[in-house]
Amino acid sequence: MKNVLIADAHPIVIKGLASILKKDEAYKIVAKSNDENELKKHISLKSPDIIIMDIDMPNSSGLSIIKTLKQNNPEVRIIIFSHQPEELYALSAIRFGASGYINKSKSLKKIKTAIDQVARGGIYLSKIISEKISSKSSSKTGVVSKYRALSSREIEVLNFISKGLKNKDIAEMLKINEKTVSTYKTRLQKKLNVDSVAGLIKQSKMLELS
Repeated sequence: MKNVLIADAHPIVIKGLASILKKDEAYKIVAKSNDENELKKHISLKSPDIIIMDIDMPNSSGLSIIKTLKQNNPEVRIIIFSHQPEELYALSAIRFGASGYINKSKSLKKIKTAIDQVARGGIYLSKIISEKISSKSSSKTGVVSKYRALSSREIEVLNFISKGLKNKDIAEMLKINEKTVSTYKTRLQKKLNVDSVAGLIKQSKMLELS
């Protein structure tokens, strides 16, 4: 039996996930959390095998929490259950240590499949994301290598640039100042070997972020 901790800001989401797992004797829900601080406390007290969590919770540090949790609890398997688009966050989540990423819009069957796959020791990504990885891995453009060199925040900024957002808009979306956005743009240009915003947009299209 796998001990499961569910963490989400919305009680209805926690209730929904719990109802799925309660029908399967292979899982036991040992804790439920509504914010990141509570999540960390429950981990130390309940020692879950699997954590199903959103990255948008009160006191949340976003994707970086995955890295922290894995460093302190290397055996735990983490599934990100989020409304955020897979194409923007899934690969970063896996790189940080998650074992699965599933969008909240997916069917109950897909959600259960993802949980079962991770529980068996596998990695779960949607078919679309998996196919993109395979396609890019065989490409001679080196796009995947460039992508993997980006931090999760840099990927977020690149995504917003590809959508035509200005520095001020990006700063508001990410709750950072405009100077920091400019710094990220400079880093992105260096890492992606381009010298303009147009170049960044072109790279984002190659990465299929837009």
